[in-house]
Amino acid sequence: MVTLQDIKDAKNRLDGIIHKTPLAFAPTLSKNHGGQIYIKKENLQLTGSFKLRGAFNKIALLTQEQKDAGVVASSAGNHAQGVAFAAKHFGIKAVIFMPETTPLTKVSGVMDLGAEVVLKGSKYDEAYMYAKEYATQNNKTFVHPYADDEVIAGQGTIALEILECVPDIDVFVVPIGGGGLISGIAIAAKALNPKIKIIGVVASGARAMKQSYDAKTPIDSVDVKTIADGIAVRDITPKMLDFVLEYVDEVVEVEDKEIANAILFLLEKQKLVVEGAGAAGVAAVMHGKIDTDGMKIALPLSGGNIDVTMLSIIIEKGLLKSSRKMNLMVTLVDKPGSLTRLTEIFRECYANIVQIDYDRNSVQLDFGDANITIALETKGEAHQEEIRMMLKSNGYRFKEL
Repeated sequence: MVTLQDIKDAKNRLDGIIHKTPLAFAPTLSKNHGGQIYIKKENLQLTGSFKLRGAFNKIALLTQEQKDAGVVASSAGNHAQGVAFAAKHFGIKAVIFMPETTPLTKVSGVMDLGAEVVLKGSKYDEAYMYAKEYATQNNKTFVHPYADDEVIAGQGTIALEILECVPDIDVFVVPIGGGGLISGIAIAAKALNPKIKIIGVVASGARAMKQSYDAKTPIDSVDVKTIADGIAVRDITPKMLDFVLEYVDEVVEVEDKEIANAILFLLEKQKLVVEGAGAAGVAAVMHGKIDTDGMKIALPLSGGNIDVTMLSIIIEKGLLKSSRKMNLMVTLVDKPGSLTRLTEIFRECYANIVQIDYDRNSVQLDFGDANITIALETKGEAHQEEIRMMLKSNGYRFKEL
């Protein structure tokens, strides 16, 4: 059982080790959604994630014999870096099992901290099984990413820091994967003020905890698929479900497209790079999954270790969705001057060309025609409609991609 005192003790242990991340008022979110919304920037933590808190607290409490034997962990990335950081601090060996699909940036981050990385399994749950087996066979301590009292106590220190800054928080909105973060936060918050509401957020592609919460019994997912890899947990641990059932007031879910919108919003409006799991709470607020009117709300941005390839895809899709980018295929008569006239139309509309491709060989084209695939920077839907009208009035055949 984890108590408020355990969490306070963990906070003392972490003093001078971790970064006490900023809690900032979010003016745009607050204005748009009718509450006073604060974001806790755990994406700025030393390893880019809150996971450092729990991992360090756990390893700090090991006996010297356990430290000498070394530690083992399984992780999709963030817990791995937390364990590696703590192991390096105490001068002990750490072996981390990660799925073969783990983004390179997270693998590199773990190795840079001195841990040995073993890529095993296509999913987190498979890496977890390999890690447990290895720890048992080699008599090493397995540092569980969430189902461990010392780990939970470490994560709960986030709530203490938030409530030190804003004591009258009404609601915590917290991402849920395995349940360690929300359990630690909920235990601390409700011990200090039982009226605080705790809302968990799962990704719709990894909704085992919501299904289990609603049914009040563990229900594992057959598979998980979400851009929020930090909360992509397939199997439910009964111990963690018990914590969630006892302390969490509501669990909602958000879709990947909503998470992507939140990532882009945080990048543009808050100048913060946040991974999918870290943006889940913001997504829940932005897309009306929770009641925010008149509430003081705390949103922990749990991590910022997003793969740059994924970030570029999110930005690209976000620009298209918000009508700031337009992809067109225009059919021209393949003769000198045709392309010049087309680009002149875009110049007249003040649309900037960022990419262009010329194809005269497609079997779908009539002889003498060419397809121009072109990407434009635009200034919203009205601007795009102006471009469409100009193309139509000049007799061009085109389609949007």
